[in-house]
Parts: sequence; structure tokens; C-alpha cells
Amino acid sequence: MKKNKIWEIIVAIAIPLIVGGLSAFLTKDAMESFNELVQPPLSPPSFLFPIVWTILFVLMGIASYLIYKNNDVNVYKERKRALILYFIQLIFNFFWSLIFFNLQTFYFAFAWLLVLWILIILLMYNAKLVNKVSYYLLVPYIIWVTFAGYLNLAIAILN
Repeated sequence: MKKNKIWEIIVAIAIPLIVGGLSAFLTKDAMESFNELVQPPLSPPSFLFPIVWTILFVLMGIASYLIYKNNDVNVYKERKRALILYFIQLIFNFFWSLIFFNLQTFYFAFAWLLVLWILIILLMYNAKLVNKVSYYLLVPYIIWVTFAGYLNLAIAILN
């Protein structure tokens, strides 16, 4: 039983890491042109992004595991909704990078990010009903995506 639990945690963490890794791989060629753009105040150095995203993806994976493992019938609907929202927001997260970096359609990327932000808020709401720890694990994610929204909009305006 313990081996199965460890395997489930590994898979839960691997899913967002794979999504993020694939997104990073598909956008790596666009980084050079991105670095040439006018950057807004408070723009972090580019080496920081993969570090932050790796941490966020690990936290998201743990949160999804905690939601998945709650078999309480009283929160079945919220659990199901949270897991569906989790996977939908992962898809939106994946495509935001392609829209922003590869296509460089910054205003559309910002609109896409707003939808992602709403999905994360809905995920957090349902996660809190299922497992409060999972909710708190998602707080850094919503903070970072909010900051990313500022960066995205500022880059759209400045460029």
C-alpha cells in the first residue's frame, strides 16, 4: 500500500512538471526574441522563471494528489469539479506560453491569462472544500499568475 501511495504522489507531481517541461521545450526558440522586448519594471531575471515554475508545478501536483485522495462522499462533487478544473487550467497554462512567447500576441495572451486566473480561483475554491492544505499549496500559484498578468499586460503596452 505504501508503494502505491508513493507512486501516486510521483505521478501527481510528474503531470504538471511534464506539461511545464513540454511548454518550455516548445517555447525555447522564442526566448531570444523575447529578451529583446522592452521589459516592464519589476521584471525578474530570466533564470528565475524555470525555478519558480518548477516549484509551482510541484506544489500543484501535491495539491492535486491531496484532492484526488479525499474519498469523503460529502465532497465528491467538489472533488470531481476540482480535478476537472485542475486539468483544464493545466491546459490553459500550457497554451499561454505558446501564445505569449511563440506567437507574441500579447493582448490575446493576456486575455487567455485572465481565463487561466479565473480557472485557478475556481480550482482553489473547490480545493478548499475538499482539502484545505491543497488550497494553501495553490496560493503561490495564483500570486505568480497575477504577477505574470502584470508582466504580460505591461509587455503588451510597452511593445
